[in-house]
Amino acid sequence: MTVPALQFSDDQAQAWDRVAAILTAAGIDLDAGHCLPAQEGAAQTLAIMGKAGSGKTMLLAALTRRLIDAGVEIVSGDYEARRRRERRSLAVLAPTNKAASVLRGRGVPATTIHRILYTPVYDPEYEKIAEWLAGNRPRPSVEGLSDTALDRAQAFYAQVKSIPGALAAAGLRGSDFITGWKRRDEPLDIGFVDESSMLDARQLDDLRELFSTLILFGDPAQLAPVGQSGEMVFDTLPAPARLELSRIHRQAEGNPILDLAHALAEPDLEFEDFEQRVAAAAARDPRVQMAERVDSDLMARSPVLVWRNVTRLRLINAFRRAHDAPEAALSPGEPLICDGLELPLKHRKRRIDLEARGLIKGAQVVYLGPGRKPGFSRLHIFGAEEPQISVASIIKIETDPDEEPVIPYAATMGAAFVHGAACTIHKAQGSQWPDVQVFAPDLYAAARAGRSEAGLPLWKRLAYVAITRAEHRLHWVIRNRLARPRAPLSTEDLSAETAPARLTMQEDEL
Repeated sequence: MTVPALQFSDDQAQAWDRVAAILTAAGIDLDAGHCLPAQEGAAQTLAIMGKAGSGKTMLLAALTRRLIDAGVEIVSGDYEARRRRERRSLAVLAPTNKAASVLRGRGVPATTIHRILYTPVYDPEYEKIAEWLAGNRPRPSVEGLSDTALDRAQAFYAQVKSIPGALAAAGLRGSDFITGWKRRDEPLDIGFVDESSMLDARQLDDLRELFSTLILFGDPAQLAPVGQSGEMVFDTLPAPARLELSRIHRQAEGNPILDLAHALAEPDLEFEDFEQRVAAAAARDPRVQMAERVDSDLMARSPVLVWRNVTRLRLINAFRRAHDAPEAALSPGEPLICDGLELPLKHRKRRIDLEARGLIKGAQVVYLGPGRKPGFSRLHIFGAEEPQISVASIIKIETDPDEEPVIPYAATMGAAFVHGAACTIHKAQGSQWPDVQVFAPDLYAAARAGRSEAGLPLWKRLAYVAITRAEHRLHWVIRNRLARPRAPLSTEDLSAETAPARLTMQEDEL
C-alpha cells in the first residue's frame, strides 16, 4: 500500500491506492512523480463517497498536490496556455461557484464545471501577457500598458495563479482582453469533481465526454438534485466504481456539530429525540446554540436556512421590517442572492465576463447602493477576487408567494437578484458560513409530513445538509420569532477589503 507523507486512515489510504492505480494505467506514476503522454484507452470513472468530516477534501487536496508535483498542468478555466501534446492536465471542478470558492479557500485550485465547458478567446496582444505570466514566452511589450502595469500583473500572479486577476491588476477587465467564448472542442485529461451529489445525469454525461479519467467526490447523505427522485449520479455507477470513506477525521477533535450530523444516520431517531441531543450538545459546548429567536444581525451576512419557501419569505420580510427597510427600495448592507443573468444570447460575452467575476446564479452579494446610472446597483460579491462591482440589476423583493414581487430597481436586462436574508436548504448546498442558523420549526414540519427521499426521512436529509453548512457555530432556532437587531445595517465590514467598484455592463454596451 502506498501512503503519502500525510497521515491517512486505512480507508483513505485504500482510496489513494485505487486512484493511483487508475492514474498509473493512464500513464501517471504518483510514486515516481512522473507522467507519460496520454494514451488511447478506456475511460474510467470512480466515485469516492463519504459524509462530512470523512476526509474527502483532504484526500482530493493531497492527490492534487501530488499530480502537480509530477508535472501535471492545472486547467483552471481562467486561461489555458498552448499545451504541448505530451503534457498531462488536471481540472478540479465543483458544480457551483460557491462550492469552488470553498475549495479555493483550502488551497485547491478549483473552478466551476461551466467555466471548463466554455473557454475564452483572448485578444492576441493581451494573450502575449498571459503566455508570459504562464512562463511560455519572454516579457512582452504591449501598446497602452506601462512597465509598471506589467509589474503589477506579475506581482499579482506570483501570489494568485489567476490570469484574469493579474490582467485586472494591470488595469484591464474581462471585456478588454476576452474577445469571445467557445464551447470546448478538445477533450481534457483528468477531472476531480467535488460536491458531486449536486450533479445531474446530463452534467455527468458531459463530464464523461470531456475527461478520460474522472474522479467524483460526494456526500451520499446530502439532498439529491431536484427532479432525480432522490438518486445521485454515483448511485448509477457499478459497485466496483464506488468507494466509501467511513472514518470521521474531524470527530477526533470533538466537533459537536459533526456529532449531531452523523447521529441523523440512526434509523430509530425521531425529531424530538434529535432536538434533545441538540439541547444536550448546547449545554456542554458553545459551538452549538439553542436559540429562542432568529438573530437578525446574523441574517445580514449568513442566511437563515429553511425548508419551505413561504417560511423564507416570512423571515425576509420580518428582517426588513426589523431594520426599517423601505418597502420599495433597498438599504445599503442588505444581503442579496443572484437569481441568474437575464441577457439575450448575443450578449454571451457580457454574461461570461460577469460569471468570471463571480456573479453567477446562487452568488451571495451585499447591496452597497445605487450605481451611476438608473437601473444599476453597486454590489459586493462574496468569494470573488474583485468583490465590488456595479452592474445593471433586476432586484425582486418578494412579499407573498401568490403575489408579484416588488421590483425597486430594474434595468432592461442584467443580473437578477432576490433577497438573501434567508434561503432554502436545497440552495445552501455547497456553501458554508462561520455561523449558521437552522430554522427548526420547518424541519419539524418536514418530519410531521412524513416524506422520505431515497429511503431516508426528508427531515433528516434537510437537517444533515443544514447542520454541515456551519463552519464554527450552529444556531438551532426553536421558535418562530425574530430578535430585534442590535446594530443598523452597514457596509463598513466590506469597504476595507477592496478598492472602489468599477462600472461594468454599461448601458450603451447593451
